[in-house]
Amino acid sequence: MSRVEGPDEHKSAHGDEIESLAEFDAAVAAGSLAGRRLQSVDLTDRSADLLATDTSGAVFLGCPMGPAAEEKVRADGAFVFPPVPGLPFDPYRGLLYSPDALYDGLARKGYEGTPDALAHDWFRRTHSDGDAFASMLRALHDDAISDALEEVLAGARVVGVMGGHATARGSAGYAAAARLGRTLARGGFTVATGGGPGAMEAANLGAYAAPHPDAMLDEACAMLGEVPSFTPSVTDWARAAFAVRERWPDGGPSVAIPTWFYGHEPPNPFAGSIAKYFTNALREDGLLARSDAGVIFLPGAAGTVQEIFDSTTPNYYESRGEPVPMVLVGRDHWTREFPAWPLLQTLAAGRRMESRIALVDTVEEAPAALAGLSGA
Repeated sequence: MSRVEGPDEHKSAHGDEIESLAEFDAAVAAGSLAGRRLQSVDLTDRSADLLATDTSGAVFLGCPMGPAAEEKVRADGAFVFPPVPGLPFDPYRGLLYSPDALYDGLARKGYEGTPDALAHDWFRRTHSDGDAFASMLRALHDDAISDALEEVLAGARVVGVMGGHATARGSAGYAAAARLGRTLARGGFTVATGGGPGAMEAANLGAYAAPHPDAMLDEACAMLGEVPSFTPSVTDWARAAFAVRERWPDGGPSVAIPTWFYGHEPPNPFAGSIAKYFTNALREDGLLARSDAGVIFLPGAAGTVQEIFDSTTPNYYESRGEPVPMVLVGRDHWTREFPAWPLLQTLAAGRRMESRIALVDTVEEAPAALAGLSGA
């Protein structure tokens, strides 16, 4: 899972896309940029290359370049979409976010000064005013994120872990969700979550802990338990997570797919790759559609119920092909408190998805249940 913000030695999964200076230099060395798509690559130091290389039919999306170079590539017939000044995000970005990118400045300014918080403030100001330019920028950004997410997950066996944001650090439920994430990661799966606090953070933490000794996860949960919630202070909550990452660097990879639509859910810092969206519907579809090895639903409320039936619909109609396994954790929760299981059973009856759903009592039972459904 290499397509995150960071070193630019990686090659794009799409042959015509250039998303780093390393890819740009390789294309120039090959003799042509004609027809290529360049996303958010700073070319201000590559004027000589641009002046000497064929760029006919190329598309430059948010790539700063010198005036002479820009004049030349336009004369070649290239399309140049300039960077948009004054935005707290890059609408043309070619890579997913990293925790360090979204939380840049946390130590100096607190959460309110981070790119994540500033992007949410911009979204809150612009999403309901009907401004076509702001809508276009959000759409460009989210499409770029979907493209980058596709590259990151290419070839992966993805298991989605859904659950409520209210599961507190230091609780038994949080520790259980973290162990689940670790078990899945050690089993060769890529863990994908909604990227927020609570059970989502716990599952990403578990995947992060997978390469480390077992005791590390217990110690990490104890450290995090000192700041059990992102309220009242997102700053303190995030700093506690970065303290864990600093003490135990080089954690395992996982994916988080959060949204700025829910401003009360900051992204957790334990996922290596973060696909953050402005549009929640795109985010939900992207998360569930890519969980091709199954989805585990931990106890949650409205958001998790929505995710259960967002996953149920394509399974019911088989619109994405063979039904994907679904495991609901917490018999009392899903039959009495939020009785989604009886409805899910009714919908599944007589269909292929009937053999792909399961209800278990505990988190510890979920991996075996998932494995049983995968072989159904």
